[in-house]
Amino acid sequence: METLVHQDDIVAYAQKRRQMCSDIKTMITNQLNLEISPEFITDDQPLFGRGLELDSIDALELAIGIYDLYELTLSDGDTSIFSSVNTMVDHVLENQDSVDSEPDEGGQLTSFDLDA
Repeated sequence: METLVHQDDIVAYAQKRRQMCSDIKTMITNQLNLEISPEFITDDQPLFGRGLELDSIDALELAIGIYDLYELTLSDGDTSIFSSVNTMVDHVLENQDSVDSEPDEGGQLTSFDLDA
């Protein structure tokens, strides 16, 4: 990511990040059929364990949701990005440029090992 130095760039980046957090929270509740409002999920709240208590099947659903939103394919080694909404946004922002410039290789998702 390039360094932001101008106030307008910083404001634009912050707005983009807030929107992405909101979009991912909505995706989480829709993709997993959660009976909570997306606003109930905080940006740093753990999604697994004591957080939303998601499991490995949910991680697969989140990977599908990320692909649907951002056309970003995740491999089974990318489970750490599901730690929180913020880590998901960080991963998408870090990989958007490569997604925009590389063709889709058609990778398939099989399973996720959350203990790795």
